[in-house]
Amino acid sequence: MAEAISCNQELFTCPICLDLLKDPVTIPCGHNYCMGCIKGCWDQEDQKGVYSCPQCRQTFNSRPVLNKNNVVAELVEQLRKTRIQTVVPAPVVCAGAGDVDCDVCTDRKLKAVKSCLDCLLSYCETHYKVHNDVNPGRKHKVVDATGQLQERICTQHEKPLEIFCRTDQSCVCFLCMVDEHKGHDTVSASAGRKEKQTHLEETQRKFQQRILEREKELQELKKAVETIKSSAQTAVEDSERIFTEMISTIETRRSEVTELIRAQEKAEVSQAEGLLKQLEQEIAELKRRDAELEQLSHTEDHIHFLKTFQSVSNTPETKDVSSIYVNQDLSFETVKKAVSLLENFCKEEVMKISAAVTKVQIILPSEPTTREEFLQYSCHFTLDPNTANRYLHLSEGDRRTEKRDELQSYPDHPERFDSLRQVLCSEGVSGRCYWEVEWSGVVYIAVSYKSISRKGGGNKSRFGCNNQSWRLRLNSGSSFWHSNNETKLPLVASSRIGVYVDHRAGTLAFYSISDSMTLLHRVQTTFTHTLYPGFLAGTKSSVKLL
Repeated sequence: MAEAISCNQELFTCPICLDLLKDPVTIPCGHNYCMGCIKGCWDQEDQKGVYSCPQCRQTFNSRPVLNKNNVVAELVEQLRKTRIQTVVPAPVVCAGAGDVDCDVCTDRKLKAVKSCLDCLLSYCETHYKVHNDVNPGRKHKVVDATGQLQERICTQHEKPLEIFCRTDQSCVCFLCMVDEHKGHDTVSASAGRKEKQTHLEETQRKFQQRILEREKELQELKKAVETIKSSAQTAVEDSERIFTEMISTIETRRSEVTELIRAQEKAEVSQAEGLLKQLEQEIAELKRRDAELEQLSHTEDHIHFLKTFQSVSNTPETKDVSSIYVNQDLSFETVKKAVSLLENFCKEEVMKISAAVTKVQIILPSEPTTREEFLQYSCHFTLDPNTANRYLHLSEGDRRTEKRDELQSYPDHPERFDSLRQVLCSEGVSGRCYWEVEWSGVVYIAVSYKSISRKGGGNKSRFGCNNQSWRLRLNSGSSFWHSNNETKLPLVASSRIGVYVDHRAGTLAFYSISDSMTLLHRVQTTFTHTLYPGFLAGTKSSVKLL
Protein backbone atom coordinates (compact mmCIF):
# COMPACT_ATOMS: atom_id res chain seq x y z
CA MET A 1 0.00 0.00 0.00
CA ALA A 2 2.77 2.39 0.95
CA GLU A 3 4.62 1.60 -2.26
CA ALA A 4 1.49 2.34 -4.33
CA ILE A 5 1.06 5.67 -2.58
CA SER A 6 4.73 6.54 -3.08
CA CYS A 7 4.61 5.75 -6.79
CA ASN A 8 1.58 8.02 -7.25
CA GLN A 9 2.65 10.85 -5.02
CA GLU A 10 1.80 13.37 -7.83
CA LEU A 11 -1.86 12.67 -6.97
CA PHE A 12 -1.23 14.07 -3.50
CA THR A 13 0.61 17.18 -4.69
CA CYS A 14 -1.18 20.51 -4.47
CA PRO A 15 -1.33 22.03 -7.99
CA ILE A 16 -0.90 25.48 -6.47
CA CYS A 17 2.06 25.21 -4.07
CA LEU A 18 3.45 22.06 -5.78
CA ASP A 19 4.08 20.45 -2.39
CA LEU A 20 2.34 17.62 -0.54
CA LEU A 21 -1.20 18.56 0.42
CA LYS A 22 -1.61 20.28 3.79
CA ASP A 23 -5.11 20.02 5.27
CA PRO A 24 -6.37 18.64 1.94
CA VAL A 25 -9.85 19.64 0.75
CA THR A 26 -11.82 18.43 -2.26
CA ILE A 27 -13.83 21.07 -4.17
CA PRO A 28 -17.08 20.24 -6.09
CA CYS A 29 -15.28 19.50 -9.40
CA GLY A 30 -13.25 16.74 -7.66
CA HIS A 31 -9.80 18.36 -7.52
CA ASN A 32 -7.77 18.43 -4.31
CA TYR A 33 -5.92 21.43 -2.86
CA CYS A 34 -4.32 22.59 0.33
CA MET A 35 -7.01 24.42 2.27
CA GLY A 36 -4.80 27.51 2.62
CA CYS A 37 -3.89 27.54 -1.11
CA ILE A 38 -7.45 27.34 -2.44
CA LYS A 39 -8.65 29.88 0.13
CA GLY A 40 -5.95 32.28 -1.10
CA CYS A 41 -7.07 31.82 -4.72
CA TRP A 42 -10.73 32.38 -3.93
CA ASP A 43 -9.97 35.38 -1.73
CA GLN A 44 -8.64 37.05 -4.88
CA GLU A 45 -11.89 36.23 -6.71
CA ASP A 46 -14.21 37.65 -4.05
CA GLN A 47 -14.63 40.89 -6.00
CA LYS A 48 -15.79 39.01 -9.12
CA GLY A 49 -18.40 37.01 -7.20
CA VAL A 50 -17.55 33.93 -9.30
CA TYR A 51 -15.13 31.25 -8.10
CA SER A 52 -13.25 28.80 -10.32
CA CYS A 53 -11.04 25.74 -10.13
CA PRO A 54 -7.41 26.70 -10.93
CA GLN A 55 -7.05 23.47 -12.94
CA CYS A 56 -10.23 22.76 -14.93
CA ARG A 57 -11.60 26.36 -14.70
CA GLN A 58 -15.08 25.15 -13.71
CA THR A 59 -16.91 28.08 -12.12
CA PHE A 60 -19.16 28.25 -9.02
CA ASN A 61 -21.63 31.10 -8.49
CA SER A 62 -21.31 30.83 -4.72
CA ARG A 63 -18.15 30.12 -2.74
CA PRO A 64 -18.09 26.39 -1.90
CA VAL A 65 -17.76 25.40 1.75
CA LEU A 66 -14.38 23.75 2.36
CA ASN A 67 -14.15 20.64 4.55
CA LYS A 68 -11.06 18.63 5.24
CA ASN A 69 -10.84 15.38 3.26
CA ASN A 70 -9.82 12.97 6.03
CA VAL A 71 -9.14 10.04 3.68
CA VAL A 72 -6.75 12.03 1.50
CA ALA A 73 -5.18 13.55 4.62
CA GLU A 74 -4.45 10.07 6.00
CA LEU A 75 -2.91 8.95 2.68
CA VAL A 76 -0.75 12.06 2.56
CA GLU A 77 0.42 11.44 6.11
CA GLN A 78 1.40 7.88 5.18
CA LEU A 79 3.27 9.22 2.17
CA ARG A 80 5.17 11.63 4.39
CA LYS A 81 6.21 8.82 6.73
CA THR A 82 7.18 6.36 4.00
CA ARG A 83 8.99 8.76 1.67
CA ILE A 84 12.41 7.19 1.28
CA GLN A 85 14.28 9.77 -0.74
CA THR A 86 13.91 13.42 -1.34
CA VAL A 87 13.05 14.32 -4.88
CA VAL A 88 15.34 17.02 -6.20
CA PRO A 89 13.04 19.76 -7.55
CA ALA A 90 13.44 21.01 -11.07
CA PRO A 91 15.27 24.31 -11.38
CA VAL A 92 12.89 27.22 -10.82
CA VAL A 93 12.83 29.83 -13.55
CA CYS A 94 10.95 32.99 -12.62
CA ALA A 95 9.20 34.93 -15.34
CA GLY A 96 11.15 37.95 -16.48
CA ALA A 97 10.54 40.87 -18.83
CA GLY A 98 9.08 39.60 -22.08
CA ASP A 99 8.31 36.14 -20.66
CA VAL A 100 4.83 34.64 -20.33
CA ASP A 101 3.70 34.09 -16.73
CA CYS A 102 2.32 30.77 -15.54
CA ASP A 103 -1.41 31.29 -14.93
CA VAL A 104 -1.53 28.66 -12.13
CA CYS A 105 1.34 29.92 -9.96
CA THR A 106 -0.01 32.12 -7.17
CA ASP A 107 2.85 33.56 -5.12
CA ARG A 108 5.88 33.71 -7.35
CA LYS A 109 5.04 33.59 -11.06
CA LEU A 110 7.27 31.15 -12.91
CA LYS A 111 8.07 31.30 -16.60
CA ALA A 112 5.46 29.50 -18.70
CA VAL A 113 6.74 26.97 -21.22
CA LYS A 114 3.45 25.86 -22.80
CA SER A 115 0.00 27.31 -23.44
CA CYS A 116 -3.13 25.17 -23.76
CA LEU A 117 -5.57 26.42 -26.39
CA ASP A 118 -8.38 24.39 -24.83
CA CYS A 119 -7.88 25.44 -21.22
CA LEU A 120 -6.74 28.93 -22.34
CA LEU A 121 -4.01 28.81 -19.69
CA SER A 122 -0.23 29.01 -19.76
CA TYR A 123 1.80 26.60 -17.62
CA CYS A 124 5.29 26.46 -16.16
CA GLU A 125 7.23 23.19 -16.44
CA THR A 126 5.77 21.73 -13.24
CA HIS A 127 2.16 22.81 -13.80
CA TYR A 128 2.35 21.59 -17.38
CA LYS A 129 3.12 18.11 -16.06
CA VAL A 130 0.15 18.41 -13.69
CA HIS A 131 -2.02 19.51 -16.63
CA ASN A 132 -1.05 16.40 -18.56
CA ASP A 133 -1.72 14.21 -15.53
CA VAL A 134 -5.16 15.75 -15.04
CA ASN A 135 -6.08 15.25 -18.68
CA PRO A 136 -4.52 11.87 -19.56
CA GLY A 137 -7.25 10.82 -21.99
CA ARG A 138 -7.94 14.21 -23.60
CA LYS A 139 -5.77 15.58 -26.35
CA HIS A 140 -5.61 19.27 -25.69
CA LYS A 141 -4.03 21.49 -28.29
CA VAL A 142 -0.80 22.81 -26.77
CA VAL A 143 1.60 25.38 -28.23
CA ASP A 144 4.73 27.12 -27.00
CA ALA A 145 3.91 29.69 -24.33
CA THR A 146 2.13 32.71 -25.80
CA GLY A 147 0.79 35.87 -24.23
CA GLN A 148 -2.08 36.16 -26.72
CA LEU A 149 -4.52 33.74 -25.06
CA GLN A 150 -6.87 36.57 -24.06
CA GLU A 151 -7.39 37.33 -27.75
CA ARG A 152 -9.18 33.97 -27.93
CA ILE A 153 -11.81 35.04 -25.37
CA CYS A 154 -14.99 36.94 -26.31
CA THR A 155 -14.80 40.27 -24.49
CA GLN A 156 -18.59 40.41 -24.22
CA HIS A 157 -19.45 36.87 -23.08
CA GLU A 158 -16.04 35.67 -21.79
CA LYS A 159 -16.39 32.50 -23.83
CA PRO A 160 -13.86 30.98 -26.24
CA LEU A 161 -13.91 32.35 -29.79
CA GLU A 162 -14.64 29.25 -31.85
CA ILE A 163 -16.79 30.56 -34.72
CA PHE A 164 -15.90 32.72 -37.74
CA CYS A 165 -18.62 35.07 -39.00
CA ARG A 166 -18.25 35.47 -42.76
CA THR A 167 -20.78 38.30 -42.82
CA ASP A 168 -18.81 40.56 -40.47
CA GLN A 169 -15.42 38.93 -41.05
CA SER A 170 -14.82 38.48 -37.33
CA CYS A 171 -14.33 35.72 -34.74
CA VAL A 172 -17.24 35.15 -32.35
CA CYS A 173 -18.31 32.77 -29.58
CA PHE A 174 -21.41 30.51 -29.51
CA LEU A 175 -23.41 33.10 -27.57
CA CYS A 176 -22.62 35.73 -30.21
CA MET A 177 -24.21 33.43 -32.81
CA VAL A 178 -27.59 33.64 -31.09
CA ASP A 179 -27.23 37.32 -30.30
CA GLU A 180 -25.93 40.07 -32.60
CA HIS A 181 -24.67 37.59 -35.22
CA LYS A 182 -27.92 35.67 -35.44
CA GLY A 183 -28.71 34.68 -39.05
CA HIS A 184 -25.21 35.53 -40.25
CA ASP A 185 -23.15 33.23 -42.44
CA THR A 186 -20.92 31.43 -39.91
CA VAL A 187 -18.48 28.52 -40.02
CA SER A 188 -16.10 26.93 -37.55
CA ALA A 189 -12.82 28.71 -36.87
CA SER A 190 -10.91 25.90 -38.57
CA ALA A 191 -13.08 26.17 -41.71
CA GLY A 192 -12.67 29.95 -41.69
CA ARG A 193 -8.92 29.52 -41.33
CA LYS A 194 -8.88 27.10 -44.28
CA GLU A 195 -10.71 29.62 -46.46
CA LYS A 196 -8.42 32.45 -45.42
CA GLN A 197 -5.33 30.26 -45.75
CA THR A 198 -5.84 30.06 -49.51
CA HIS A 199 -6.26 33.82 -49.68
CA LEU A 200 -3.25 34.23 -47.40
CA GLU A 201 -1.05 32.17 -49.66
CA GLU A 202 -2.15 34.18 -52.69
CA THR A 203 -1.62 37.44 -50.83
CA GLN A 204 1.75 36.21 -49.58
CA ARG A 205 2.73 35.32 -53.12
CA LYS A 206 1.81 38.83 -54.24
CA PHE A 207 3.73 40.31 -51.33
CA GLN A 208 6.80 38.23 -52.14
CA GLN A 209 6.59 39.23 -55.79
CA ARG A 210 6.18 42.84 -54.77
CA ILE A 211 9.11 42.52 -52.35
CA LEU A 212 11.31 41.26 -55.18
CA GLU A 213 10.20 44.13 -57.41
CA ARG A 214 10.67 46.66 -54.63
CA GLU A 215 14.10 45.27 -53.77
CA LYS A 216 15.09 45.59 -57.41
CA GLU A 217 13.79 49.15 -57.46
CA LEU A 218 15.57 49.76 -54.17
CA GLN A 219 18.91 48.63 -55.60
CA GLU A 220 18.37 50.74 -58.71
CA LEU A 221 17.44 53.70 -56.56
CA LYS A 222 20.48 53.20 -54.32
CA LYS A 223 22.66 53.03 -57.41
CA ALA A 224 21.05 56.19 -58.75
CA VAL A 225 21.61 57.92 -55.40
CA GLU A 226 25.29 56.95 -55.37
CA THR A 227 25.65 58.10 -58.98
CA ILE A 228 24.05 61.47 -58.31
CA LYS A 229 26.13 61.93 -55.12
CA SER A 230 29.32 61.19 -57.04
CA SER A 231 28.26 63.43 -59.92
CA ALA A 232 27.28 66.21 -57.51
CA GLN A 233 30.64 65.99 -55.70
CA THR A 234 32.52 66.20 -59.02
CA ALA A 235 30.37 69.17 -60.08
CA VAL A 236 31.03 70.92 -56.76
CA GLU A 237 34.79 70.41 -57.05
CA ASP A 238 34.84 71.61 -60.68
CA SER A 239 32.65 74.61 -59.79
CA GLU A 240 34.90 75.50 -56.85
CA ARG A 241 37.98 75.36 -59.07
CA ILE A 242 36.42 77.40 -61.88
CA PHE A 243 34.94 80.00 -59.51
CA THR A 244 38.26 80.27 -57.63
CA GLU A 245 40.05 80.97 -60.92
CA MET A 246 37.33 83.44 -61.94
CA ILE A 247 37.55 85.24 -58.57
CA SER A 248 41.31 85.51 -58.93
CA THR A 249 40.99 86.88 -62.48
CA ILE A 250 38.25 89.32 -61.44
CA GLU A 251 40.38 90.53 -58.52
CA THR A 252 43.27 91.20 -60.91
CA ARG A 253 41.00 93.00 -63.40
CA ARG A 254 39.42 94.97 -60.56
CA SER A 255 42.84 96.26 -59.49
CA GLU A 256 43.73 97.18 -63.08
CA VAL A 257 40.45 99.05 -63.62
CA THR A 258 40.92 100.90 -60.30
CA GLU A 259 44.43 102.02 -61.36
CA LEU A 260 43.17 103.18 -64.76
CA ILE A 261 40.35 105.17 -63.17
CA ARG A 262 42.71 106.81 -60.68
CA ALA A 263 45.24 107.68 -63.43
CA GLN A 264 42.52 109.26 -65.59
CA GLU A 265 41.20 111.09 -62.55
CA LYS A 266 44.68 112.51 -61.79
CA ALA A 267 45.23 113.75 -65.37
CA GLU A 268 41.82 115.42 -65.62
CA VAL A 269 42.04 116.98 -62.15
CA SER A 270 45.57 118.30 -62.84
CA GLN A 271 44.40 120.05 -66.03
CA ALA A 272 41.36 121.49 -64.31
CA GLU A 273 43.42 122.76 -61.34
CA GLY A 274 45.78 124.69 -63.78
CA LEU A 275 42.81 126.43 -65.32
CA LEU A 276 41.42 127.14 -61.84
CA LYS A 277 44.65 128.94 -60.87
CA GLN A 278 44.63 131.13 -64.02
CA LEU A 279 41.00 132.07 -63.50
CA GLU A 280 41.58 132.95 -59.87
CA GLN A 281 44.53 135.27 -60.85
CA GLU A 282 42.49 137.00 -63.57
CA ILE A 283 39.57 137.53 -61.20
CA ALA A 284 41.92 139.10 -58.64
CA GLU A 285 43.34 141.50 -61.25
CA LEU A 286 39.91 142.52 -62.45
CA LYS A 287 38.75 143.16 -58.90
CA ARG A 288 41.80 145.39 -58.32
CA ARG A 289 41.07 147.44 -61.49
CA ASP A 290 37.41 147.68 -60.51
CA ALA A 291 38.37 149.06 -57.09
CA GLU A 292 40.64 151.71 -58.70
CA LEU A 293 37.83 152.74 -61.06
CA GLU A 294 35.45 153.00 -58.12
CA GLN A 295 37.91 155.22 -56.29
CA LEU A 296 38.58 157.35 -59.43
CA SER A 297 34.87 157.93 -59.95
CA HIS A 298 34.72 159.83 -56.65
CA THR A 299 37.73 162.18 -57.24
CA GLU A 300 37.02 165.93 -57.76
CA ASP A 301 40.37 166.58 -59.43
CA HIS A 302 39.47 166.66 -63.08
CA ILE A 303 43.09 166.67 -64.29
CA HIS A 304 43.96 163.60 -62.15
CA PHE A 305 40.83 161.85 -63.34
CA LEU A 306 41.70 162.38 -67.02
CA LYS A 307 45.32 161.30 -66.65
CA THR A 308 44.57 158.21 -64.55
CA PHE A 309 41.43 156.98 -66.35
CA GLN A 310 43.32 155.94 -69.48
CA SER A 311 45.66 153.61 -67.66
CA VAL A 312 43.06 152.19 -65.31
CA SER A 313 40.34 151.62 -67.90
CA ASN A 314 42.49 149.42 -70.14
CA THR A 315 41.24 145.85 -69.82
CA PRO A 316 44.06 143.45 -68.96
CA GLU A 317 44.87 140.75 -71.44
CA THR A 318 43.05 137.48 -70.67
CA LYS A 319 42.57 134.21 -72.37
CA ASP A 320 39.40 133.69 -74.32
CA VAL A 321 36.97 132.16 -71.80
CA SER A 322 35.35 130.12 -74.51
CA SER A 323 38.64 128.33 -75.06
CA ILE A 324 38.80 127.41 -71.39
CA TYR A 325 36.51 124.32 -71.36
CA VAL A 326 36.26 121.69 -68.75
CA ASN A 327 33.72 118.92 -69.31
CA GLN A 328 31.51 119.37 -66.25
CA ASP A 329 29.61 116.21 -67.15
CA LEU A 330 32.81 114.24 -67.02
CA SER A 331 32.11 110.88 -65.27
CA PHE A 332 33.04 107.22 -65.42
CA GLU A 333 29.50 106.12 -66.31
CA THR A 334 30.80 104.15 -69.26
CA VAL A 335 33.06 102.21 -66.92
CA LYS A 336 30.11 101.56 -64.60
CA LYS A 337 28.01 100.37 -67.51
CA ALA A 338 30.77 98.08 -68.67
CA VAL A 339 31.11 96.57 -65.19
CA SER A 340 27.29 96.27 -64.96
CA LEU A 341 27.29 94.37 -68.22
CA LEU A 342 29.78 91.97 -66.68
CA GLU A 343 27.59 91.68 -63.55
CA ASN A 344 24.44 91.02 -65.60
CA PHE A 345 26.30 88.48 -67.68
CA CYS A 346 27.40 86.66 -64.52
CA LYS A 347 23.85 86.73 -63.12
CA GLU A 348 22.44 85.30 -66.32
CA GLU A 349 25.03 82.56 -66.39
CA VAL A 350 24.45 81.72 -62.71
CA MET A 351 20.71 81.47 -63.42
CA LYS A 352 21.45 79.12 -66.29
CA ILE A 353 23.65 77.05 -63.97
CA SER A 354 20.91 76.96 -61.30
CA ALA A 355 18.33 75.89 -63.86
CA ALA A 356 20.67 73.14 -65.06
CA VAL A 357 21.18 71.95 -61.47
CA THR A 358 17.42 71.75 -60.74
CA LYS A 359 16.90 69.64 -63.84
CA VAL A 360 19.11 66.93 -62.36
CA GLN A 361 16.78 64.28 -60.89
CA ILE A 362 16.58 60.57 -60.19
CA ILE A 363 14.48 58.78 -62.75
CA LEU A 364 11.71 56.93 -60.90
CA PRO A 365 9.73 53.97 -62.31
CA SER A 366 7.19 54.92 -64.96
CA GLU A 367 3.49 55.14 -64.14
CA PRO A 368 1.62 51.81 -64.39
CA THR A 369 -0.64 51.23 -67.39
CA THR A 370 -2.19 47.78 -66.85
CA ARG A 371 -4.23 46.49 -63.91
CA GLU A 372 -1.48 44.00 -63.09
CA GLU A 373 0.99 46.88 -62.84
CA PHE A 374 -1.43 48.94 -60.73
CA LEU A 375 -1.95 46.00 -58.34
CA GLN A 376 1.78 46.03 -57.61
CA TYR A 377 1.07 49.25 -55.70
CA SER A 378 -2.06 47.94 -53.93
CA CYS A 379 -2.47 49.17 -50.34
CA HIS A 380 -4.55 47.82 -47.45
CA PHE A 381 -6.94 50.31 -45.86
CA THR A 382 -9.43 50.10 -42.99
CA LEU A 383 -12.18 52.57 -42.15
CA ASP A 384 -11.52 54.61 -39.02
CA PRO A 385 -14.46 54.20 -36.58
CA ASN A 386 -13.42 57.43 -34.84
CA THR A 387 -14.26 59.43 -38.00
CA ALA A 388 -17.45 57.60 -39.06
CA ASN A 389 -20.72 59.53 -38.95
CA ARG A 390 -23.19 57.91 -36.56
CA TYR A 391 -25.52 56.99 -39.43
CA LEU A 392 -22.80 54.88 -41.04
CA HIS A 393 -22.50 51.20 -40.07
CA LEU A 394 -19.04 49.64 -40.41
CA SER A 395 -18.62 45.90 -40.97
CA GLU A 396 -16.35 43.22 -42.47
CA GLY A 397 -13.38 44.20 -40.38
CA ASP A 398 -14.02 47.96 -40.86
CA ARG A 399 -13.70 47.61 -44.64
CA ARG A 400 -17.35 48.12 -45.57
CA THR A 401 -19.77 50.94 -44.73
CA GLU A 402 -23.43 51.50 -45.41
CA LYS A 403 -26.01 54.11 -44.45
CA ARG A 404 -28.37 53.10 -41.62
CA ASP A 405 -31.58 54.79 -40.47
CA GLU A 406 -30.76 54.29 -36.79
CA LEU A 407 -27.86 55.96 -35.00
CA GLN A 408 -24.83 53.77 -34.31
CA SER A 409 -23.42 53.66 -30.78
CA TYR A 410 -20.07 55.30 -31.51
CA PRO A 411 -18.41 57.16 -28.61
CA ASP A 412 -17.79 60.89 -28.84
CA HIS A 413 -14.61 61.74 -30.71
CA PRO A 414 -13.27 65.08 -32.05
CA GLU A 415 -12.42 63.53 -35.45
CA ARG A 416 -15.98 62.26 -36.12
CA PHE A 417 -18.02 63.79 -38.98
CA ASP A 418 -21.00 65.02 -36.97
CA SER A 419 -23.35 65.97 -39.84
CA LEU A 420 -22.21 64.48 -43.15
CA ARG A 421 -22.41 60.70 -43.68
CA GLN A 422 -18.67 60.51 -44.32
CA VAL A 423 -15.78 58.40 -43.03
CA LEU A 424 -11.99 58.46 -43.49
CA CYS A 425 -9.53 55.57 -43.48
CA SER A 426 -7.04 55.06 -40.67
CA GLU A 427 -4.09 54.71 -43.07
CA GLY A 428 -2.67 57.54 -45.18
CA VAL A 429 -0.96 57.78 -48.58
CA SER A 430 2.41 59.49 -48.98
CA GLY A 431 3.90 57.56 -51.92
CA ARG A 432 2.49 55.44 -54.75
CA CYS A 433 -0.69 53.60 -53.86
CA TYR A 434 -3.60 51.83 -55.56
CA TRP A 435 -6.87 50.51 -54.14
CA GLU A 436 -10.23 49.30 -55.43
CA VAL A 437 -13.73 49.76 -54.02
CA GLU A 438 -17.12 48.22 -54.73
CA TRP A 439 -20.08 50.62 -54.59
CA SER A 440 -23.85 50.76 -54.85
CA GLY A 441 -26.43 53.56 -54.57
CA VAL A 442 -25.14 57.13 -54.21
CA VAL A 443 -21.55 57.37 -52.97
CA TYR A 444 -18.51 59.62 -52.87
CA ILE A 445 -15.08 58.08 -53.37
CA ALA A 446 -12.57 60.66 -52.18
CA VAL A 447 -9.10 61.46 -50.92
CA SER A 448 -8.64 64.15 -48.29
CA TYR A 449 -6.12 65.81 -46.03
CA LYS A 450 -6.59 64.91 -42.36
CA SER A 451 -7.08 68.61 -41.57
CA ILE A 452 -10.52 68.71 -43.26
CA SER A 453 -13.25 70.06 -40.97
CA ARG A 454 -15.46 67.49 -39.20
CA LYS A 455 -18.12 69.87 -37.92
CA GLY A 456 -21.35 70.83 -39.71
CA GLY A 457 -22.64 70.08 -43.18
CA GLY A 458 -21.05 72.99 -45.06
CA ASN A 459 -18.44 73.00 -47.82
CA LYS A 460 -15.58 73.03 -45.31
CA SER A 461 -16.50 69.46 -44.36
CA ARG A 462 -17.97 68.02 -47.56
CA PHE A 463 -15.56 66.02 -49.72
CA GLY A 464 -14.70 67.84 -52.95
CA CYS A 465 -16.18 71.20 -51.92
CA ASN A 466 -12.91 72.64 -50.55
CA ASN A 467 -9.19 72.69 -51.32
CA GLN A 468 -8.61 69.96 -48.72
CA SER A 469 -10.22 67.11 -50.67
CA TRP A 470 -10.98 65.56 -54.08
CA ARG A 471 -13.97 63.33 -54.80
CA LEU A 472 -15.61 61.17 -57.45
CA ARG A 473 -19.42 61.26 -57.15
CA LEU A 474 -21.25 58.16 -58.37
CA ASN A 475 -24.97 57.54 -58.86
CA SER A 476 -27.17 57.66 -61.97
CA GLY A 477 -24.59 60.11 -63.31
CA SER A 478 -20.99 60.82 -62.30
CA SER A 479 -18.83 63.87 -61.72
CA PHE A 480 -15.54 64.99 -60.20
CA TRP A 481 -15.35 67.73 -57.57
CA HIS A 482 -12.55 69.84 -56.09
CA SER A 483 -12.72 73.28 -54.46
CA ASN A 484 -16.49 73.17 -55.14
CA ASN A 485 -15.88 73.01 -58.90
CA GLU A 486 -17.66 70.24 -60.78
CA THR A 487 -16.46 68.33 -63.86
CA LYS A 488 -19.15 66.24 -65.54
CA LEU A 489 -18.12 62.67 -66.42
CA PRO A 490 -19.68 59.87 -68.49
CA LEU A 491 -22.04 57.37 -66.87
CA VAL A 492 -20.17 54.69 -64.87
CA ALA A 493 -21.65 51.23 -65.43
CA SER A 494 -19.12 49.22 -63.43
CA SER A 495 -19.64 48.64 -59.68
CA ARG A 496 -15.89 48.54 -59.10
CA ILE A 497 -13.67 51.64 -59.07
CA GLY A 498 -9.88 51.77 -58.95
CA VAL A 499 -8.05 54.74 -57.38
CA TYR A 500 -4.37 55.50 -58.05
CA VAL A 501 -2.27 58.10 -56.22
CA ASP A 502 1.33 59.12 -56.83
CA HIS A 503 1.79 61.61 -54.01
CA ARG A 504 5.26 62.79 -55.09
CA ALA A 505 4.22 63.31 -58.71
CA GLY A 506 0.91 64.92 -57.68
CA THR A 507 -1.18 62.39 -59.61
CA LEU A 508 -4.72 61.26 -58.73
CA ALA A 509 -6.66 59.01 -61.11
CA PHE A 510 -9.98 57.16 -60.98
CA TYR A 511 -10.64 54.06 -63.13
CA SER A 512 -13.72 52.01 -63.94
CA ILE A 513 -12.86 48.32 -63.51
CA SER A 514 -14.57 45.60 -65.55
CA ASP A 515 -12.86 43.37 -68.09
CA SER A 516 -10.47 46.25 -68.62
CA MET A 517 -9.52 49.52 -66.94
CA THR A 518 -11.13 52.72 -68.22
CA LEU A 519 -9.82 56.09 -67.06
CA LEU A 520 -12.66 58.19 -65.66
CA HIS A 521 -10.73 61.27 -64.54
CA ARG A 522 -7.14 62.28 -63.86
CA VAL A 523 -5.81 65.14 -61.74
CA GLN A 524 -2.31 66.63 -61.89
CA THR A 525 -1.57 68.88 -58.92
CA THR A 526 0.76 69.28 -55.94
CA PHE A 527 -0.13 67.46 -52.72
CA THR A 528 1.19 69.22 -49.62
CA HIS A 529 0.06 66.73 -46.96
CA THR A 530 -0.62 63.01 -46.51
CA LEU A 531 -3.83 61.87 -48.26
CA TYR A 532 -6.47 59.68 -46.60
CA PRO A 533 -9.10 57.71 -48.58
CA GLY A 534 -12.62 58.77 -47.64
CA PHE A 535 -16.20 57.80 -48.48
CA LEU A 536 -19.77 59.09 -48.26
CA ALA A 537 -22.75 56.75 -48.46
CA GLY A 538 -26.25 57.97 -49.29
CA THR A 539 -29.59 56.30 -48.55
CA LYS A 540 -29.57 52.57 -49.39
CA SER A 541 -25.92 52.91 -50.41
CA SER A 542 -22.73 51.07 -49.47
CA VAL A 543 -19.00 51.18 -50.17
CA LYS A 544 -16.59 48.29 -49.67
CA LEU A 545 -12.80 48.28 -49.81
CA LEU A 546 -11.61 45.27 -51.82
